[in-house]
Amino acid sequence: MSDAHGQDIPQHALQRLAGLRSQGHPDGIFTSDFSVNEFLLVRKAGFEPVGLCVGSCIYHLGFQFASWGANQELDVLSTAMYEARALAMERMRLEAAQMGADGIVGVRLTVKRLEWDAKILEFVAIGTGVVHAKGHQGFKGPKQQPFTSALSGQDFWTLLAAGYRPLEMVMGSCVYHVARRGPLATLGSVGQNVELTNFSLALYEAREIAMERMQTEAAQAGAEGVVGADLHEGSHNWSPHVIEFFAIGTAVLPIEGHESDDIPDPKLVLSVNS
Repeated sequence: MSDAHGQDIPQHALQRLAGLRSQGHPDGIFTSDFSVNEFLLVRKAGFEPVGLCVGSCIYHLGFQFASWGANQELDVLSTAMYEARALAMERMRLEAAQMGADGIVGVRLTVKRLEWDAKILEFVAIGTGVVHAKGHQGFKGPKQQPFTSALSGQDFWTLLAAGYRPLEMVMGSCVYHVARRGPLATLGSVGQNVELTNFSLALYEAREIAMERMQTEAAQAGAEGVVGADLHEGSHNWSPHVIEFFAIGTAVLPIEGHESDDIPDPKLVLSVNS
């Protein structure tokens, strides 16, 4: 099987997926990275774990020119960071579809710089594919593909109990160059409490661009909103004054036929842990 970019799922991955528990293979085993509590709550929500879904992408970043004294988005790097993550996510979703999963819960998306070249990064997406125990088809994501969610097993159960379902993970990336200050400006602030307005505005704008792009993805997916949104910042060992802002969250939609006043009341729980 190939994805939209013509990259085949490795043969060993197909062999692994063939050994998972499924409707046609009840003697197989499931694999998951759920904790015991997550496993039980996902089952309580009416879903069964099928197997771990993995997507990987090794990506070479192109050349990007940045003006020494300008605040500006670095479009080449922004596009690269987004596209590489999207490739890893799509390959993870492809594995979920191959195993017959309705969706993926607890997705983790990581980026790692490889030692042999500062311009090469590895992007990995991993989560647990789940299937509705009664075969309900109303939980698929856009275009009837498996949904993706960064929610934990506990949050997944709580979301469903409240009458909402995960649709897909949405994200936005912005790699930004923060202008350097001139020698006179630097000397003028030595020993003083003073806001570096140029820096403040640059970081503010870069965050807003990343969050706006995440919000646009959610709107295009037809979601009502985004839960569990997180904003990551990192330089990935790039040159000084270059930083990436990455926004990611889970787009959600009300479950058809579920009334909004069905949301359960919160309960007080006392932990027995020390």
